[in-house]
Amino acid sequence: MTTTETRELTRDEFYLAEKLWEQYRGQKADPLHERIFGVFVDGTLAATARCTKHPDGIEMDCVFVPETYRGKGYARDAVAELIKHCGEETIHIHSTIVLISFYKTFGFTPIPEDQLPRSIKERFLFCFGEMLGCNVCPMVRMGGAVR
Repeated sequence: MTTTETRELTRDEFYLAEKLWEQYRGQKADPLHERIFGVFVDGTLAATARCTKHPDGIEMDCVFVPETYRGKGYARDAVAELIKHCGEETIHIHSTIVLISFYKTFGFTPIPEDQLPRSIKERFLFCFGEMLGCNVCPMVRMGGAVR
């Protein structure tokens, strides 16, 4: 029988996310500005979603599930846990085009990139103002009470 646990990682566990993210653009964790939520399957970190506090806004990224664990709803569980704990604030994301409908189920809506907070928009400067051409769609979820 498989056991799953969805929860926020402790700072001492951030290395687990970094190890997983070796498969996802080699992302690094910043315990001072980030919260990481994950799904553990039989004690192994199988999915993540990261909430980063920037000077001018909150961003969700690093929604990642390795191939072995895909198709089981773990990304949905990780994002739901993040929203449960961080959703009282407005959250911005850079969604890939194919995942827009997935994020809409959490209340995210597409926005023009000029509506992103400066520090979040700057992470995609390589798109030269054409995020759609980079397969990216800026989205926002307005803050509010989370059930």
